[in-house]
Amino acid sequence: MDRARLSHLLARESAEAERRNPRSRAAYESAGHLFGRVPMTWMNKTAAGAFPRYLDTARGARITDIDGHEYIDFCLGDTGAMAGHSPAVVAEAVQRRFTALGGATAMLPTEDAEWVGAELTRRFGLARWSFSLTATDANRWAIRLARAVTGRPKILVNSYSYHGSVDESLIVVGPDGEGVARPGNVGAPCDVTLTSRVAEFNDLAQLERELAHGDVAAVLMEPALTNIGIVLPEPGYLAGVKELTSRHGVLLINDETHTFSAGPGGCTAAWGLEPDMLTIGKAIGGGIPAGAYGLSEELADRLLGRADLDLVDMGGVGGTLAGNALSVAAMRATLEHVLTEEAFAGMAALAERFEAGVRAAIDAHGMPWSVSRLGARAEYRFASPAPRTGSESAAAADAELEDYLHLFLANRGILLTPFHNMALMCPDTTAQDVDVHTEVFTAALAELA
Repeated sequence: MDRARLSHLLARESAEAERRNPRSRAAYESAGHLFGRVPMTWMNKTAAGAFPRYLDTARGARITDIDGHEYIDFCLGDTGAMAGHSPAVVAEAVQRRFTALGGATAMLPTEDAEWVGAELTRRFGLARWSFSLTATDANRWAIRLARAVTGRPKILVNSYSYHGSVDESLIVVGPDGEGVARPGNVGAPCDVTLTSRVAEFNDLAQLERELAHGDVAAVLMEPALTNIGIVLPEPGYLAGVKELTSRHGVLLINDETHTFSAGPGGCTAAWGLEPDMLTIGKAIGGGIPAGAYGLSEELADRLLGRADLDLVDMGGVGGTLAGNALSVAAMRATLEHVLTEEAFAGMAALAERFEAGVRAAIDAHGMPWSVSRLGARAEYRFASPAPRTGSESAAAADAELEDYLHLFLANRGILLTPFHNMALMCPDTTAQDVDVHTEVFTAALAELA
């Protein structure tokens, strides 16, 4: 690739973004009371330039910014809005709970919670459920439970997997094959190798070597890597993980927060997986903060039978708002009426159409890239063949190229997750939306070529 040409194109698109979005730029420059000028510093990842676009309205698969530009939204809150923005049935359920019924934070259970637990059991197979506000908190509590029941101190994760801001997950495989802290980790409470072990995704030999130490309480993993670009499991890999964890007395935790895109029961149902615990968040609340963790019946009984564990007073990871009536009402409405089996079938078909369009454009312009799909989610990577491990996928990143593509698309009315080219379909996404992306993406490649 001609890097000088890429730099020229990026500068052109950056200038166009500034020209098109004066109100967003002014809002960003005047946000002096916000740490990093945004409500949460992660939002600067969406900038792909000098400033992020500021939200005005969002409905279904469309977003409008404060400068009046409308976008086809394939970012969908980086999975948080997989149900689409403000689905009517969820909005109605939330409004009813908050206004007509009230008691959103009464710290009392509602009957909706049992409905949601039963539905999650039907979808994922885990027998017992509890709620949090985020998947990060669900993962933190799952880790505590794993340590409590096994008496072992360490958690194993895959290099460059995504589990939110969980301290134990911020470890990667270093150049010598040993675990090291993930670059840029902020304020780590201790050396991550004291709490964690790491193995590359799709590497059973490395996983077995790490488990052989006998100090791992649980393997916390995504059934397919997502937040580093989609990395799909090779044939036999997930079965091998289950066999190794069972043999070494290690609990298996599936984090389906992003891999929920695989279907109504995530990868766990789609691929017949049998984890001991499962965590999920973001999408199940239809845009309202919500998370959950599930346990097998055998594991739940073991924990509840432990008189030495204070699962009441010391079990409130996530705080008093976890499992609140508003979040639970949103989860019920989303699971019952929006992210249904029929919706997932349509979303997956659109993602397949998206994948085919991207692949055709890549092939037509001779780019050494690849595209991968996980149900309703598709991503393109700057490598061919597609990376098979998290470290390979991280090495394929190209910040300048990612910014160019993000800005080129955004300037023409399309939003992707900017830092790993993720496109997600929601129930309101249309075939025409997908075809518009194909057209604009093809034009972006033609500029590069």
